Amino acid sequence: MKHLFLAALFTTLSVSAFAGDYVIGEGDGLDVAVWGVKELTFAVKVRPDGKITVPGLGDVPASAMTPTQLQASLGEKLKELVKNPIVTVTVSNITNSKIYIFGGGVKAGIYDLNRRSSLLQLLCSINDVKSAELQKAYVMRSGKKIKENFHPLFIDGDVKEDIEMESNDVIFLPPATERNVFIVGAVNSPKAIEYRDGLSVLDAILDAGSFNKYAKENSTVIIRKEGGKELSIPVRAKDLITNGDLSQNIKLKAGDYIIVKEGIF
Repeated sequence: MKHLFLAALFTTLSVSAFAGDYVIGEGDGLDVAVWGVKELTFAVKVRPDGKITVPGLGDVPASAMTPTQLQASLGEKLKELVKNPIVTVTVSNITNSKIYIFGGGVKAGIYDLNRRSSLLQLLCSINDVKSAELQKAYVMRSGKKIKENFHPLFIDGDVKEDIEMESNDVIFLPPATERNVFIVGAVNSPKAIEYRDGLSVLDAILDAGSFNKYAKENSTVIIRKEGGKELSIPVRAKDLITNGDLSQNIKLKAGDYIIVKEGIF
C-alpha cells in the first residue's frame, strides 16, 4: 500500500489545530487535564467500546464527541470530585480518521487523515494518479457524491475546485480506459502515441514522422468515440502545415484515431 506522505509536501499542522471540530473515535489518543489537580492529568486511549477510564469516575463515553463536548461532559461529571473543575481535552494521536480510495485507477487503500488536507493535497500524494480517469472520478461523503470530475482541479489547476477532505470520505478513481492516440495511414511511422493533455493533430503527425509521399493531407480524418457514438472529424492537414491554418490543429482525446488517407495524385 502506498502511504500518503502529506507532511513532506505541505506545512504540517498539529492535531490540536483542528481538534475543536474533530470527532473522537476508537483508538484515538487523548490528553486530559484538570487544572490544579495533578491526579486528574493523564493520557488515555479510547477503547474499542468508545470509552475511556477516568480516575475517580471509572468508564466514561468519549467516542463520537468533539473534544469540546467531552470537556463539557467531564466537567459535569467531575463536579462530584472537584469544585468548579476546569477541564481540557486534547487529541494527541488520531487513528480513527480515515479516507478510503478505490476504483482501479490507482492501488486501493485506506489512508490516515491526521491533519487538515484538501483533495488537491491528497491527489498530489498519489504517485499513479494520472493513470486514473480523472473526469469520471468523484468524492462520496455520507453516501452522497459531493465532488465529481477532478480534471479541472488537477490538470487545469483550477484551485476553486478544491475541497477539504473529512474522515470517512470515499474517493473513486476509475482506470483510464484508453491512454493512447493512434495515427495510421499515409505517414512515415504509423504508431500509438501515449496521450498527454494538450496533444494536437500537428503533434501526432510530427510524432509519426510526418506524411509519406502518398499522403492526401487534406483528407485526414479523426475517428472519435463519444457518448456511445462514433464521430468523424475532418482535418485539412495540408492547410495546417503548409498555410499555418491553426483552426485545423484540433486537440485530441485519448482513444482518438487519426487516419491520413492516400491518393495517387
